[in-house]
Amino acid sequence: MDTIMTEPRGRLQDLSPDGMAEADGVAVVRVERLVKRYGQGAQAFEAVRGISFAVRPGEVFGFLGPNGAGKTTTISILCTLLRPSAGSAFVAGYNVVRQPHQVRRSIGVIFQDPTLDNQLTAWENLAFHAFAYGVPRAEARQRGEALLRLLELWDRRDDQVKTFSGGMKRRLEIARGLLHQPQVLFLDEPTLGLDPQTRALIWGYLLDLRRSTGLTLFLTTHYMDEAEHCDRIAIIDHGQIVALDTPTGLKARVGGDVVTLRTEDNARAAEEIAARWPALHPSLADGELRLEVERGDQFVPELVRGISARIDAIQVHRPTLDDVFVKLTGRQIRDQEAGSVEQLRQRARLWGRR
Repeated sequence: MDTIMTEPRGRLQDLSPDGMAEADGVAVVRVERLVKRYGQGAQAFEAVRGISFAVRPGEVFGFLGPNGAGKTTTISILCTLLRPSAGSAFVAGYNVVRQPHQVRRSIGVIFQDPTLDNQLTAWENLAFHAFAYGVPRAEARQRGEALLRLLELWDRRDDQVKTFSGGMKRRLEIARGLLHQPQVLFLDEPTLGLDPQTRALIWGYLLDLRRSTGLTLFLTTHYMDEAEHCDRIAIIDHGQIVALDTPTGLKARVGGDVVTLRTEDNARAAEEIAARWPALHPSLADGELRLEVERGDQFVPELVRGISARIDAIQVHRPTLDDVFVKLTGRQIRDQEAGSVEQLRQRARLWGRR
């Protein structure tokens, strides 16, 4: 029988799956043994498989993983769009199952897919949001102007959203999500599909907001450079958290330098490397052999001389978050396309049923 726990615990505790204790402090988001299961019996599928973590107030916390890993499912539970099958989740001290209305008033949400009304102006989109959240008109005007100026949209406030670029729409969604002054802003793949320059600008705005207001940012992403903005990252794969640490701490798990090479016969090359250098453990991912070695630049000439397979390409670099993901999961995260309009409609229907 599925069990949903409802009793809150007020402090950050040993919540991570690999036993890492969280620092002391009150959690603004707290998840314990969360499960989301679809179907029954032998046909059941668990999209989220007993994950636990906590987010500190004012933290930039990230879920890093490929599409289908459970990131959006977890966000949907925390935003009260989906009901968990088991476990518990609290946002701003409210239980997501028993107190969904209080949770919704405590959060802002930026979905993967756009949710603005293209036929309305920027100002009208904000006004409608303020009405839905019960923000008094005078306060809504004051906050709306401040946000539009901050996000460099004030001069376009009376223009229809359909005339906006993708980056401008994203900035307007951020303004709308902050209009009711939430404690937590959830961002599900916030810059997916945007060009690198626009992504950098949006992150500049978000980090400025965090510094000036203490806002907590909870994002999902499969962009490695985006994950670097996080104070802590939970790497999630197949519905489970496989690591949770700071970006620096995660990269420290990869020993030394990373050497990647492609050969005419990777299997033979791996056997030769293992035989000649027993301390190395070559792994194969996406058609490349991957090694972790100290002083990789000095090791490469020795490697070239030591294997018989023809080397087609070889590279040495310092560990990245992508290397961490490959080490933990055996594959790379590939850029994937944004969710479909149908997914957006499903979320809207779920919201309306609550």
